[in-house]
Amino acid sequence: MSAPAAQSDSLLNALAGALGGGLSMATVYPLVTLSTRAAVETKRHPPGSHTSEEESKPPALALWKVLAREGTSLYDGLGSAVFGIAVTNAVFYGFFEETRHIILRRRGGTLRGLTTGESMLASLLAGTATTVASTPIWVVNVRQSVSAVLPCSTSDEKEKGGADGRPRKMGALQTLGHIIKEDGPLALWRGLLPSLLLVGNPVISYSVFEQLKNLLTRLRTERARGALIPGARLLTDVDFFLLGALSKLVATLITYPILVVKSRLQSGQRGALKDLPRLVREEGVGALYRGLNEKLLSSVLTNAFLFSSQARILIVLKGLRDVAASRRVRLARKA
Repeated sequence: MSAPAAQSDSLLNALAGALGGGLSMATVYPLVTLSTRAAVETKRHPPGSHTSEEESKPPALALWKVLAREGTSLYDGLGSAVFGIAVTNAVFYGFFEETRHIILRRRGGTLRGLTTGESMLASLLAGTATTVASTPIWVVNVRQSVSAVLPCSTSDEKEKGGADGRPRKMGALQTLGHIIKEDGPLALWRGLLPSLLLVGNPVISYSVFEQLKNLLTRLRTERARGALIPGARLLTDVDFFLLGALSKLVATLITYPILVVKSRLQSGQRGALKDLPRLVREEGVGALYRGLNEKLLSSVLTNAFLFSSQARILIVLKGLRDVAASRRVRLARKA
């Protein structure tokens, strides 16, 4: 593949990733909010309280209960989340595809897919770049998501908050300005260290996905035994959905405790790292997995929708690119 074509594919992958990520986040955002809220809670709620009852319910039933009680509050921060996931996936897919092309070119243009080590290297580089670029967006989003369950922490919030002691709802730009005013610009990168450690999540997820995709493609090709129609797709949208779900399930189970630490730091809790030993001592290791059910469901569904929609959007974008290229060739010939 030529350098311009490879660059074009990287840009199309970035755009498809951004669009697919935005759609998937909008689809499952209430579950993301529930998971984030559960992760930042420092103490279990007393028996009989709303949150105590929800902790013991399946995620779908807990979601329905909170929606009935709070209405649209589970969608607080949706705009920043969709923007954040779009930026995250655009940067990640762009870096990943560019790194993949570089690795394949160094091999001499072989069509063989990336090995496990190569997939992990490409994911690691892409994930690191993505984390540094997108952390401020997620700090703003976490603050918006947990504002309904955390009390006012500053004098400014207390003056402008509601009668129940909760801070008033703020838009993304207002939240951004509030964080900078109260804690300074560097607070936008609060939780960067655990976020960098969480690069292991997409590394694991995309590596598992790539290897499962390569395996399934090889099995389908061998089964076809030369009967494959040129241009036909070996993997369906359902395949991408299931592969995306399985790869994210593995990654989330491994890295969830780090996500809890990151969410607590980004919610504005000071001393979250120092309080971890006390948290485990008082509430057990299970405290590091609080909100795991909601997170598994939201992450698995988000990743499944992401991979399936990104693959479909990429096909559409490449088709539009090819149509535009053919039109330019025809116009050039007429000229």
